[in-house]
Amino acid sequence: MKLTNRFRMPALALLSGALLVTGVTGVTGVTGVTGVAVQPASAHNPSLRVLAERAGVRIGTAVDMAALADDRTYRRTTAREFDSVTAENVMKWESVEPQRGVYDWKPADDLVRYARAHGQVVRGHTLVWHSQLPTWLTTGVADGSIGATELRGILRDHITTEVKRYKGKIQQWDVVNEVFEEDGSLRNSIWLQQLGPSYIADAFRWAHAADPRAKPFLNDYNVEGVNAKSTAYYDLAKRLRAQGVPVQGFGIQGHLAIQYGFPGRVAENLARFEALGMQTAFTEVDVRMILPVDEAKSVTQAPYFRRLLDACLGARSCKSFTVWGYTDRYSWVPGVFEGQGAATPMDEEYGRKPAYGELREGLAAGR
Repeated sequence: MKLTNRFRMPALALLSGALLVTGVTGVTGVTGVTGVAVQPASAHNPSLRVLAERAGVRIGTAVDMAALADDRTYRRTTAREFDSVTAENVMKWESVEPQRGVYDWKPADDLVRYARAHGQVVRGHTLVWHSQLPTWLTTGVADGSIGATELRGILRDHITTEVKRYKGKIQQWDVVNEVFEEDGSLRNSIWLQQLGPSYIADAFRWAHAADPRAKPFLNDYNVEGVNAKSTAYYDLAKRLRAQGVPVQGFGIQGHLAIQYGFPGRVAENLARFEALGMQTAFTEVDVRMILPVDEAKSVTQAPYFRRLLDACLGARSCKSFTVWGYTDRYSWVPGVFEGQGAATPMDEEYGRKPAYGELREGLAAGR
């Protein structure tokens, strides 16, 4: 997830007809803005994670660590509904090494401990990215005090240090994040400028050497369907795998918006990566809308979640489906997209939206 205004899709016909499922996610007796009473899960009203286990897929969420520490309902709901968690920010480079050689692992460690205590796996996010880098690194590159040879060593050490710290505790790593532009050209990041395109293969080799059991992934947005950007990833993965580079997964973020329509050829896109022998995953799913929320927008939003989930369930390669936050109370969207929000399956009071019902129905049907 990148903290800039960027997810854009061509306009297509909007979807409609979501099924509202009354039920069960936050604290007993609380009613959210959707008007759906929140009740605890039960044998007759199973949680998402129970349904996902039956369907043979992981259901995950990005986790806001401040909310996890301060909000009891958030802690309980995260544990009940999800069997996979991703650090929204606390495993990114600026968080773990804010000063050169000075590390702050506590928030990331706390998430790993929480996951272990609640029987959840962890997705690592993210090792190589052009954004949310520590100031000491970007300043050093800009002023020339960090040259290309030193930068390559810094990158190798960062990847090795972080992956080794969590060796055996991370199921999937987003190793290389958002390296292509929309037209399929490589992003002109400091990594490309200073190291050339070989940094991508190097990153995968270093990550895999540090923890051979974790699945190393490519990860990006606007790659749900077959387009120039996703094809650039397909060509890259095919080339690197032919060279023996351990590129084992393709992560599709899935940041959508109802005003731009649903992407086409999603199943076809998953199938071509599967044909390369790779795992696939939806890694950061949310579906925003122009505020204010109304019933029609919520109904339109719901099948966007369902159609991505159905694509995952229909692909043998797709092992996990992760929403980028599950309650609007802590969603990143309003802070980045002015006038937009309501992008998650639950409202600010943990009331279930039609989108939650579609996820639940999709998982139940995928058994």
